[in-house]
Amino acid sequence: MTEFRFVHSSDLHLGRRFGRLPEEVRGPLAEARHTALARLAAAARAHGAAHVLLAGDTFDTPTPSDRVLRQALNAMAEAAGVSWWLLPGNHDSAAGAEPLWERIAAEAPANVHPVREAAPVNLAPGVTLLPAPVTRPAPGRDLTSALDAMESLEGALRIGLAHGGVVDFAETGASIPPDRDRRAGLDYLALGDWHGRLSVSARTQYPGTPEQDRFRHGRRGVCLAVTLPGPGAAPVIEEVETGVFLWREERLPLVPGTDPEAQLAALLPASGRREVLLRLSAEGRARLAERAALARAAAAAAPDFWHFDLIADALATEPDAADLDAIDQAGALRRAADALAAEAADETLDATARRTAAAALARLYAYVVEGAA
Repeated sequence: MTEFRFVHSSDLHLGRRFGRLPEEVRGPLAEARHTALARLAAAARAHGAAHVLLAGDTFDTPTPSDRVLRQALNAMAEAAGVSWWLLPGNHDSAAGAEPLWERIAAEAPANVHPVREAAPVNLAPGVTLLPAPVTRPAPGRDLTSALDAMESLEGALRIGLAHGGVVDFAETGASIPPDRDRRAGLDYLALGDWHGRLSVSARTQYPGTPEQDRFRHGRRGVCLAVTLPGPGAAPVIEEVETGVFLWREERLPLVPGTDPEAQLAALLPASGRREVLLRLSAEGRARLAERAALARAAAAAAPDFWHFDLIADALATEPDAADLDAIDQAGALRRAADALAAEAADETLDATARRTAAAALARLYAYVVEGAA
């Protein structure tokens, strides 16, 4: 048979609300997840593929709003020449979200195919899709074991579609064995659940979410444009960037006597800041003046970014005499500063109490010194 091309994606989590972020940041993040559908369709057309396989968690909850559901189906319908294959995941499982899947089956356009049963599907002539839909949010077993016994026509390409982890972090017994592709005689196993890009083996792949949603993976989301040359032949896989926003996490180690403003400037991207969400973790030790300088520099840079968060919980404060004198050389403010400095250095106190004292001392310094400037 001739080669078969498709796009593999997963974990769109349409309708995600990003509740831990400021309200002004959330809307465009949710919109970028919706518009990822158009970018997946564009990737399929550019790759010469007529199918997009979504390996679970298309929706963030089992009860997406009417607006989220209808607009998602409309976006898929508008992708002329592209067929969408939607697998239930743990967030939108087949039984846990049964009303959702019944509604999709009833309202979906002709090019959208919900895959709710663990049974072979004829994807194209000579191509069999072997799905393992998630039945409930925590099934407690490896659902891909059913793929081993699923039949396909002699000489047909066998493509597995599943959602779950190859590492059982919670020890539930539900992990997918890394050699499932070989056990089931698969030409390709399209997985979802892991939000970052991960290649388990040549034939077993996680594309990650097409639009990133957390400070972990350090790159924009991608989908996989996959070519299967023929039964038994190694897949040809191309990563296609689909993400709008870059979630970036950086560490800023400091020691007394360094220039925190220069160190921060060296970490920040020179361009494209508007599409970046940056979480900066300052750590090590700094004097009060250096800590205040870092806070000023961060506040000056923050408006360039879609979201900017400076975390200084792991930054210890080492005030010297000049720092304390700058607050006050005598009187109530100096007594307060001395008491906070002592608490911040007192190892008999727990870490939270020391951090709270150090933060209060830094705030007192900034209030007095910068207020007088």
